[in-house]
Amino acid sequence: MPSNRCVSRSSNLLRSNPESSARHCCHQSLPYSQHTQTTSTMSLKNDKFPSSAAFDAINDALKSDADKKDAIKKGNAVFAFNLKNAAGETESWHIDLKNKGEVGKGLGQKPTVTLSLSDADFGNLVTGKANAQRLFMSGKLKIKGDVMKATKMEPILAKAKL
Repeated sequence: MPSNRCVSRSSNLLRSNPESSARHCCHQSLPYSQHTQTTSTMSLKNDKFPSSAAFDAINDALKSDADKKDAIKKGNAVFAFNLKNAAGETESWHIDLKNKGEVGKGLGQKPTVTLSLSDADFGNLVTGKANAQRLFMSGKLKIKGDVMKATKMEPILAKAKL
């Protein structure tokens, strides 16, 4: 029995060789190739945080190798976002533009800069209705870490056409 785990991080082990599309993942009746396809493209959006759809848009913008390399060259940092919704709940996402050029949930590994703001302000920032400098000066955006790297985030957020 192979020691590979399915990408959904199930404690169940795969029954089949990952290269075999004819066999099934042990906890779903999908061929392994279909299972990885559906779970590896899972949305980063959280319905309680409407602006979180921007992370899917940024992830889509980084799909091509050329775009990914360009973003890594321009960003050269791991950006973490702590968003707070109207109900007072907090959720985190990260954009790794230092190593892998990927977007994910959670703070990521060793964020270079962490930006904390409300979900509504993040949505306004992504759509261009708000300016990061103004949000920072008004206390609505809190920055922890390398403030200069934070200035490189706005062009990356512009890729998220909501």
